[in-house]
Amino acid sequence: MKRYKPTTPSRRAMTKVTYRGVLTTNEPHKPLTGGFKRSMGRNNTGRITTRHKGGGNKRLYRDIDFVYDKKEIPAKFSTVEYDPNRTAFISLAVYADGEKRYVIVPKSVKAGDSFIVAEKAEIKTGNRLPLINIPVGTFVYNIEIKPQGGSKLVRSAGNYAQVIAHDGGYAQIKLPSTEVRKIIGTAWATVGEVSNDENRLQNWGKAGKSRWRGIRPTVRGTAMNPVDHPHGGGEGRQGRGRRRAISIYGKPTGKGQKSRKPKKYSNRLIVSRRKVGKK
Repeated sequence: MKRYKPTTPSRRAMTKVTYRGVLTTNEPHKPLTGGFKRSMGRNNTGRITTRHKGGGNKRLYRDIDFVYDKKEIPAKFSTVEYDPNRTAFISLAVYADGEKRYVIVPKSVKAGDSFIVAEKAEIKTGNRLPLINIPVGTFVYNIEIKPQGGSKLVRSAGNYAQVIAHDGGYAQIKLPSTEVRKIIGTAWATVGEVSNDENRLQNWGKAGKSRWRGIRPTVRGTAMNPVDHPHGGGEGRQGRGRRRAISIYGKPTGKGQKSRKPKKYSNRLIVSRRKVGKK
């Protein structure tokens, strides 16, 4: 981690991931990039669906391969690059047939290391294979929920899941949230942990840095008027006046409130619910 001299109050606590000696290039591979418009928390009609989003620096999109449909063809990580659209580092994977694709880099992998996507691949960091062929205790990331559906789980910096059991054609996976979930054994996953594990230790130091990232200020409900929030109003500081903390829309939120739908389709696949506030 990089620390700064306290030349200003905001600099005093500011920390940053050290990229020197980790990243190998500053310029992305142009054929795999393109412009895009971020949603800024709005839907297709322009209404706010996620609060506290907006503004921020313009970003160039990198087309990341989450499907990994080039199987049985060896490849190597040719670079380690920064991606403004995600917390993990990415790499330009060069396959033996000459094709190039961007992929998420696993921890401890350097430029020049090789990997393969194959059903009988070696259990080695960066290799990708079906969950049914991954031994119990192995750390994995980039996990599919359905076979050939593309990686959906465990993709952000420093995260990993663990295979803890195989039973009845399903693999039981302990996710970073501590939830234990069954995933069909024919779904694929990558061996290892996601790179840039120091990302969670960063202290941005000042409000302006959040604005650069497209994060707008968050105002407490208790600081609002009753017309603006269910927690608002009262003379001086008041309790929220209700048992459960709720959002501006009246839905349970924060403080470990359960918000999962009782009839969600995947409830039957949850072996153990996540433990709120624990790691």
